[in-house]
Amino acid sequence: MVLLFVATGYMLACRPYQLRWGATDAEFERPMAGDELNSNPSFLATRAITIEGSPEEIWPWLLQMGYGRAGYYGYDLLENAGSPEGLRSADEILPRFQEFIVGDELPISAVVSMTFHTIEPNRHLIWLGSEHTDPGAFTWALYPLDEDRTRLVSRIRWTYHPTSIGIFSLELFTEFADHIAVRKILQGVKQRVEQDIEPMWVQYVELFTFICTLFTFLTALALLCWHRLTWRAWGAGLITGAIWLTTWYAPVANWFNVFLAIFAIGALIRNHSLRD
Repeated sequence: MVLLFVATGYMLACRPYQLRWGATDAEFERPMAGDELNSNPSFLATRAITIEGSPEEIWPWLLQMGYGRAGYYGYDLLENAGSPEGLRSADEILPRFQEFIVGDELPISAVVSMTFHTIEPNRHLIWLGSEHTDPGAFTWALYPLDEDRTRLVSRIRWTYHPTSIGIFSLELFTEFADHIAVRKILQGVKQRVEQDIEPMWVQYVELFTFICTLFTFLTALALLCWHRLTWRAWGAGLITGAIWLTTWYAPVANWFNVFLAIFAIGALIRNHSLRD
């Protein structure tokens, strides 16, 4: 029952929000390059951010992204682990990662790669998956607002493959956590163009919060399965589930997410101690 309530909250409130983080109605509905590559996606997300800079200033940061390259300017501890370029994403333009052509391989991680499908300098960049039918397509597009401001828009089109365990596990990550990664990438590009890069400890705090609230919720669900059901146990499950959804999907400040994570741990410990 707890899982049903949390899943309902995700589908009705969190999913619609995360699929269009930062994007206006016009941006969400606007056709973009790459839409034709997957005409019937299971997962369709459009996210956007305003950057104080021209498309020419933003473009090099997009072109050099990738594992073993400049990184993703996001959660380096996860995204760049084991990278030969080091853990920290680049904070400068790297000339050796600026000369790519259509068809070149793009390492997404140590085990997953895509290819450059389209490269239109200062306009849009498309990464394409290797699936033969309905491949995953990632579009990064630049839309100038005026001489000094540009909208960076990300669109992801993805079709689920439940018959392949390996691919489907990545798709489940895309479903629930992709917006966290893409949001951080957009923010990371903005910070680099505007020369206001956040310190690494901010990433660590955010990651701790996300992981902590998820595992607290999963622990609460496990306790519901293994122990005698009580109203207190149901309440702990609902509280930790609501906190997980809030820290992952709601537009709240980092300090408040940390507070919620600590509160969730306390609620779970208190519920378990009262059982004993």
